Amino acid sequence: MDTLMLSRIQFGANISFHILFPTITIALGWVLLFFKLRFNATGDGKWMEAYRFWVKVFALSFAMGVVSGITMSFQFGTNWPGFMETVGNIAGPLLAYEVLTAFFLEAVFLGIMLFGFSRVPSWLHTTATFLVAFGTTMSAFWIIVLNSWMHTPQGYEMRDGVAFATDWMAIIFNPSMPYRFTHMLLASGLTVAFLVAGFSAFRWLLGDRSDGVRVTLKTGVYLGALLIPLQILMGDLHGLNTLEHQPQKVAAMEGNWETGPNVPLLLFALPDEEARENRFEVGIPNGASLILKHKAEGVVPGLNDFVTEDGEVSHPPVAPVFWSFRIMVGTGFAMLFLSWSAAFLMLRKGRGPDGLPKLMTLAMVPMAFSGWVATLAGWYTTEIGRQPWLVQGVMTTEMAVADVPAPFVAITLTTYLAIYALLLAAYVGVLFYLARKAAHGDVPRRRTPQSGEAITRTVPAE
Repeated sequence: MDTLMLSRIQFGANISFHILFPTITIALGWVLLFFKLRFNATGDGKWMEAYRFWVKVFALSFAMGVVSGITMSFQFGTNWPGFMETVGNIAGPLLAYEVLTAFFLEAVFLGIMLFGFSRVPSWLHTTATFLVAFGTTMSAFWIIVLNSWMHTPQGYEMRDGVAFATDWMAIIFNPSMPYRFTHMLLASGLTVAFLVAGFSAFRWLLGDRSDGVRVTLKTGVYLGALLIPLQILMGDLHGLNTLEHQPQKVAAMEGNWETGPNVPLLLFALPDEEARENRFEVGIPNGASLILKHKAEGVVPGLNDFVTEDGEVSHPPVAPVFWSFRIMVGTGFAMLFLSWSAAFLMLRKGRGPDGLPKLMTLAMVPMAFSGWVATLAGWYTTEIGRQPWLVQGVMTTEMAVADVPAPFVAITLTTYLAIYALLLAAYVGVLFYLARKAAHGDVPRRRTPQSGEAITRTVPAE
């Protein structure tokens, strides 16, 4: 492989690892705020028990996100110097806003959130939880602004090959930003919903029938059932926006080679870029036209429109975009089926988690990480689908890559992959360790005093 491909794989590996953790912290901060507000309103210890367990997961995820984010940012200079040289006047301030948001809100108040429950007034602890949740969301906002601008650049002008901002409002609120930001927030919410439900189900299977695990299991299931139809709707709107601004990406997502009406929705196919056709197609007649144009005779763009007469291709690689899109959609429908089925069974006769069959509870455990699968598949669809452009219509990926010998990049790539594999295994292992520890009595339970025993107030452990 040459330097360009190795650098792309390395950055893809870095961002794939990094995005796992902000995807959790963005929504988990708001879930923790919900737990804290319920505790403030009711005084019921089950809500604080839920808070105390999941704030550990938040802290671990936050730390992993910070570390992986730092290493990822170095690559702008080591692997992609042309990016900042060309669009640094726009990317630099947006990245700076993200850093300022993270440090001034997340880092400053995280300590109070983690350790201040018994040391500061309750209102201050609640405020700190809110500010950390708000900070994670604002950090995501600025990153999504930059990413969206790279897909649909607006509000700039080129001077001697360098981009200069002319309208910051147009840059921030570029055409794809509202769809992309909302889609990401909902993806984070679904990731956390299934993570909470999955690990609560794991504790349930270990025999933990505490009020704390009951309330988190219900919270995860109901949150997932609420958000998944909203995500499907937002995905449709995002797809229509992409069709308007990046039709070649949509053509790759659909595996459609020829522009025309009555395009089928392909459930399975093997795209062949050399032959410019698909093999072994299985599809729903008119499905793609109905989804993208809302009518069977709607014209859907084809990939062959993005090939010049001399054979130069200006569309993304088809197979990765085609399959990552289907993995994302397939995972979303699995989420829909599981969350709605579980919510129905829990609501039926008001039995809550006791109404779930064991097989469904078992299914929730591997689905704890379904949000990661869907998020990564969605990001691959989005970012690979932008190729060969790094900034759409402004600069290609090849223009930004550093002139570094390929073996050097291969060595760092191999090192990154090994370290990230170990860290990811350790992270998942710690989550299961925390769940087992909680299920086996990490948090003291209220019990009825025995004869001759003093009545004392039990407080959840720090």
